[in-house]
Amino acid sequence: MDVDVGDVAQTAYTGRLPEWSEVESLVEAAYRRCKSDADGVVADYIPVLAEANPDWFAVCVAEVDGGVHTAGDVDVEFSIQSISKAFVYALVCEEYGHEVVGERIGVNNTGLAFNSVMAIELNNGHPMNPMVNAGAIATTALMPGSTTDEQWDNIVSGLSAFAGRPLAIDELVYRSEADTNQRNRAIARLLESYGRIDLDPLAVVDVYTRQCALRVTAVDLAVMAATLADGGVNPVSGQRVVSASVCRDTLAILAANGAYERSGEWLFEIGLPGKSGVAGGLVTVAPGKAGIGTFSPPLDPAGNSVRGQRATAYLSRVMGLNIFASYAHTVAAQGKDHQ
Repeated sequence: MDVDVGDVAQTAYTGRLPEWSEVESLVEAAYRRCKSDADGVVADYIPVLAEANPDWFAVCVAEVDGGVHTAGDVDVEFSIQSISKAFVYALVCEEYGHEVVGERIGVNNTGLAFNSVMAIELNNGHPMNPMVNAGAIATTALMPGSTTDEQWDNIVSGLSAFAGRPLAIDELVYRSEADTNQRNRAIARLLESYGRIDLDPLAVVDVYTRQCALRVTAVDLAVMAATLADGGVNPVSGQRVVSASVCRDTLAILAANGAYERSGEWLFEIGLPGKSGVAGGLVTVAPGKAGIGTFSPPLDPAGNSVRGQRATAYLSRVMGLNIFASYAHTVAAQGKDHQ
């Protein structure tokens, strides 16, 4: 994972974000620093995604107090794609709880590609985690609703609550994906054979395909992330979407699996839970502080936005967001004598 941010020093983890004006300046700086990056390739395995402008780039930080900072093409809408996995997972956890979803879906990284069939077979039919396609399809199958239409309505309303505004499907993206999702259909059939899906597997794949085609902006992603950062309360709308315990579980899953087989590198470089989508979206959560949403279509070989990773790495470092960083403890500063 190449997230080189030049000579930017790592700031130790801080208890709060910088002042408003400084965050404004840092978001703009992240945009300027990364805008000229030309690395990566726009996804083309879904035909309509190949039409995206590779120069589109947006950066947004949404604070848990409701403040929003933006730079770049923040009004451009794109399909949420795999980022939806994190938020549908949170909705399912809210319905069924920690233990049921943990057993049914799993939490461990496969170490293989996001659409791997071999990972299912190697683990006796277990999806392993909800951020790869097998686990995401199994998660969508658990959405509340007596019909697939009801499940779809619950997904739309739930993700809209995370975003703080009504989200709509991109019909062109949906049709393009539905015409080319044979691998996901095969994954769903395989999960059915192992008893991991109780519903019609092809109907589940259709709902999953639709959820990936919901249209969002970088601002939407930042607000959705800030909702997870703020214990499940949307900081813009004030609506409680999920519980604080569900946020904790979701962020743990994202930290371990959000960047697929590159998740270890992601944590090493950025130190925050995050999730990418093949349309170029990237969502990152700084617990208790803020959500970061970026959009830039060119991707690395693992399917993660190149500019998005670099901008997020820069913001993590200069704002002291890395959850693994800390200041050295000094006894004198605490006024204690251990002798």
